[in-house]
Amino acid sequence: MKEKEILIEPISKRNGITLSVVGVIGLIVGIGFFVVGSQFFAPGILCFALGAISTVLGISKLVEPAITIRLTDKGITHFHRRGEVFIAWNNIQRFDQPRVTQGLETIDLPYIGIKLKSLSPVLEAISLRLATGLLTEQRPLLMTASTQEEDLSTLENQMSEEFTPFIEGNDRFKGVLAMFGHRSRLLDANLGYHLYISTDCLDRPADEFIKLLRELQQQSL
Repeated sequence: MKEKEILIEPISKRNGITLSVVGVIGLIVGIGFFVVGSQFFAPGILCFALGAISTVLGISKLVEPAITIRLTDKGITHFHRRGEVFIAWNNIQRFDQPRVTQGLETIDLPYIGIKLKSLSPVLEAISLRLATGLLTEQRPLLMTASTQEEDLSTLENQMSEEFTPFIEGNDRFKGVLAMFGHRSRLLDANLGYHLYISTDCLDRPADEFIKLLRELQQQSL
């Protein structure tokens, strides 16, 4: 029997070529203003700056994988420009869009959060390159977690543990994998989930994607 497969192509990637072309045009126009004369320096610097930003954004979108998520009967595979990681359905406790409280408001974060039953299978499968990249990308989440923790000393102690071996059951991890394990545990303690997939990776609204995940998990289990 053929395995069921759903491939997610992010909507955000579709703007990569447009942004790149517009950015290059902006750079050329900006240089043109510089060549014409000093009286056009202000509009030249504006066009050049906007062109540079647009070009960088466009190229960053183009280098992202064409397929960001693969859903099968076995689980979720998240494709990243630094590698990929597989998460089995039977290792997922729950998933949802993380929410934080600011004053009297509840704000949805632009991520799909995944709470795991065990971190070990993910740490055994993830590459060092991808783990390093995710640690860097998770800084905004770490800052968000700090706003939710009333006792910052607790968060500081949790962060200091990132440089120690990560132990779960009989498994022991060191180095980057240990840092990623501790970070995932810290984010779970403060935001409720171990792993986070940006909503930029999706091809539909977050609530529709979460509904799809729940249906597939129920079918597989």
